[in-house]
Amino acid sequence: MPPSKPFFEQETGKIDTTQLLDEATPIAELIGLFAILALIPFAIVFAFLRDSLIGMPLVVLAQFILAVGVATVLLYVITRAIQLSNE
Repeated sequence: MPPSKPFFEQETGKIDTTQLLDEATPIAELIGLFAILALIPFAIVFAFLRDSLIGMPLVVLAQFILAVGVATVLLYVITRAIQLSNE
């Protein structure tokens, strides 16, 4: 018997939407968390400090938050893929 494919039901061969949603939910939550965290400094700069030199560090901070968020999501996806391949 060939190994089972992740996200597919063995009996019917159709996509297992329950497992797919279970795996997509934490990824979406991580993306949303880092997007909201980065939105805070961007919103402060947009609302109050548009042409100010003080706004530049806040923009750099927001970009740093986004970079850390991308790395975190990527590491989570790779780790979860390795776990799924061992199941």
